[in-house]
Amino acid sequence: MKQIIVIRKDLGMRRGKEISQGAHAALKATIENLDHPSVKEWLSGSFTKIAVTVDSEQELHDVMNAAREAGLIVADIVDAGRTEFNGVPTLTCAAIGPASNQELDPITGGLKLR
Repeated sequence: MKQIIVIRKDLGMRRGKEISQGAHAALKATIENLDHPSVKEWLSGSFTKIAVTVDSEQELHDVMNAAREAGLIVADIVDAGRTEFNGVPTLTCAAIGPASNQELDPITGGLKLR
């Protein structure tokens, strides 16, 4: 079981911003689904997380839509824009899963590691 954090690299976020946005996504996906069997199984183990990147907002939407169609947990993060993005709310990343490799690989297996 693992959770995939998908980060937009086209935004040029500072590394700390990327990390905090990814943490928001991981926490949101977990807290909103605490009773889900996959979350329970994942939390009882090493709760592996993998960070990958996409090149655009559209690519992130495509990945999220494919994950939703596959019945996976998806939690997206829209940053308020207070410290970056000139005050414009911006979709920055998403967490997918936790789920098994067999469920995740068709959707996120081709994405580049961060």
